[in-house]
Amino acid sequence: MTAPLWTPSPARAAATEVMRFRDAFNAALGLSLQTYADLHAASIERRGEFWSLLWDFCGVKGEKGSVALADDRMPGAHFFPQARLNFAENLLARHDDTDAIVFRGEDKASARLSWADLHAMVSRLQQWLVSLGVGPGDRVAAMMPNMPETVALMLAATSIGAVWSSCSPDFGVRGVLDRFGQIEPKVFIACDGYYYAGKTLPIGEKLAEIVPALGELAAVLVVPYVGVAEATAAGLRNGVTLPQVLARFAAAPVAFTRLPFEHPLYILYSSGTTGVPKCIVHGAGGTLLQHLKEHRLQSDLQPGDRAFYFTTCGWMMWNWLVSGLANGETLMLFDGSPFHPVPSILFDYAQEEAFTLFGTSAKYIDACKKAGLRPRDTHDLSSVVLMTSTGSPLAPESFDWVYDAVKPDIHLASISGGTDIVSCFVLGDPTSPVWKGEIQAAGLGMAVDVWDDAGKPIRGEKGELVCTRAFPSMPIYFWNDPEGKKYHAAYFDRFPGVWCHGDFAEWTAHGGLVIHGRSDATLNPGGVRIGTAEIYAQVEQIPQVIEALAIGQDWDNDVRVVLFVRLREGVVLDEALQQAIRAKIRSGASPRHVPARIVAVADIPRTKSGKITELAVRDVVHGREVKNKEALANPEALDLFKDLPDLRS
Repeated sequence: MTAPLWTPSPARAAATEVMRFRDAFNAALGLSLQTYADLHAASIERRGEFWSLLWDFCGVKGEKGSVALADDRMPGAHFFPQARLNFAENLLARHDDTDAIVFRGEDKASARLSWADLHAMVSRLQQWLVSLGVGPGDRVAAMMPNMPETVALMLAATSIGAVWSSCSPDFGVRGVLDRFGQIEPKVFIACDGYYYAGKTLPIGEKLAEIVPALGELAAVLVVPYVGVAEATAAGLRNGVTLPQVLARFAAAPVAFTRLPFEHPLYILYSSGTTGVPKCIVHGAGGTLLQHLKEHRLQSDLQPGDRAFYFTTCGWMMWNWLVSGLANGETLMLFDGSPFHPVPSILFDYAQEEAFTLFGTSAKYIDACKKAGLRPRDTHDLSSVVLMTSTGSPLAPESFDWVYDAVKPDIHLASISGGTDIVSCFVLGDPTSPVWKGEIQAAGLGMAVDVWDDAGKPIRGEKGELVCTRAFPSMPIYFWNDPEGKKYHAAYFDRFPGVWCHGDFAEWTAHGGLVIHGRSDATLNPGGVRIGTAEIYAQVEQIPQVIEALAIGQDWDNDVRVVLFVRLREGVVLDEALQQAIRAKIRSGASPRHVPARIVAVADIPRTKSGKITELAVRDVVHGREVKNKEALANPEALDLFKDLPDLRS
């Protein structure tokens, strides 16, 4: 058996926060749990006690009540039905002159906000929102970069019980309206523009279309970033700039409205590539507890640690990152291209600001590997103890690259969950080894399993990722779904009473998991289920290939695998390269994975959060309409897949 890529020393494992929690759990319940696996099993069997003790261990501010779990159904479970808390009160965890937020916007902007500065800004913004009549349940929508002002605005809104929803400023008009138009915000917030890859991109023209279509707005707040805020605000009804608002109010202690555990906090959105996005409403208490668990126990982050995640405000990892404030962490924000002005920009940032957590995507890691970066040779990354990856499955070779080219003594955690739960099902365990290509463990309190089509648990085989018991970060409801029909159909139609997440997964011999891609994008040639990630893991090892996308094409009363590849500049998809690709897939995966057709394309469509869109491409190939191209970062790429001659025979 091969050796693990990393194993924590006994002393390091024993000193982790999750082992401190184990000791508290043992003491409270008279148990003698030893390992993470022991703790995980107990966290499922005694879930009410687990979540209640987690509340205490993490020092959640609020009234907990005497009941931790009132109902165990899915859907229908209610955690902490007597509790009262405020999300922002818990995130404004400190009030001193140390860094709360550090920001870089490519090479164009930088900022640093202390905890005292953050409190003062939140206070002024809270007073402004209250003056507009914003109260509990009102929606505040933002089209913003990942910058400190965005965090402060979210905290101001949630401090009074308003519901926050955000997207990034690169969204098109239709994409914004398909999201925010459904939730009818009372206040709309936007930047005056943004930077990407060295370009300055004002968004005033987009805002001029968006704002009138959102109906009656109490105010439109324009946040300065690229230098045209005043002119932008002047052209919008009820427009005002952030400096104008801040000048109106003096900083005072922030007031916090404590509300029920399930009071709505965030509205997030499904990708929307198959129709108008679903509006997924998350509750304050469940989000807070889940994120505290994942930051503190699963990631071993502690007060004063410096946490970075490369994300936009349109991806759930932004919501995850900002919860680090509740753990006393310093947020390290970045907005723009992760390769501008130089390919090493994020590693430069990590060195200069001494990151503890370097969070990113599998796509970014693969791009660094293909660019030949070796930050281990060029940067001091001694402060970085944890690197996390999500967005898509992390290929085994990317694990190798991290340990060879980034840092040999680092905890690399591939993590997976989703917008649906604004958190993770499977993620890191700081007490256990990292095995190549594997996610380490199911999250504490998460009854994760892999089932076959008949609803039976399976081991060492591929099946559906499920969660068999209720957990607090389930959505509280979908917007405009009064009877819960869309909610039920999304997660519970496949296996009644059991959450079916839509991932194709497999348990490993080490008790870890491998995600093989989305199950709705699973290929079925000859009736055999194949995960697209298994193909990508092989193809993307070929130097000439930048990235790939695979679909199943209906053909001759069956399904055949079609592989699209984006090649490096100057490379031609000749017969020799096709043979090399097929040979690599055959030897690294299986003959079943070998595509019937390989087609070179100039670009591959992706969602705003960087995920490739197999379903949209499959629809185009089959001549079906893609209903919501606005959900894509590069919708023009879909045209490359229309009426391809190579797919007619």
